[in-house]
Amino acid sequence: DLIGHSMGGIVAYLLAEDHPQRVSRLILEDVPIPHPREQTTPTRPDGALTFDWEMVLAVRRQIDVPDPRWLERLSQITAKTLVLAGGPLSHVPQDGVAELARLIPSGRVVTIPVGHLIHHAAPEPFTEAVSAFLQENFHPVRQP
Repeated sequence: DLIGHSMGGIVAYLLAEDHPQRVSRLILEDVPIPHPREQTTPTRPDGALTFDWEMVLAVRRQIDVPDPRWLERLSQITAKTLVLAGGPLSHVPQDGVAELARLIPSGRVVTIPVGHLIHHAAPEPFTEAVSAFLQENFHPVRQP
């Protein structure tokens, strides 16, 4: 089972594309679809950050101009996939999040309309959605 948020979700679906045998269930939290987007110069937010700003700069080109194979290979993901959308408060285009779910054969989308940081803004609904997904068709191995 693999879960990824935002850029971490991109890493998660790339892993699921490259190594389908290693990912049986995939959860993508407010992850952008790999479409080219307008390139802008990012501005560092003021104050202390809860993320690595240098990493944002390092991956910016890949996010702005993703490899076209990223999109093409979404249809090859074999993992059962839950895509969580943050709704209209998110900076991630929600039509792209929905399209991401449609392009993954076993994908489905659930919207929790609290913005990009679903796990932080709505931890209980986030946990409920993820837990319900992970418990579907769960058959524990019984020890003799």
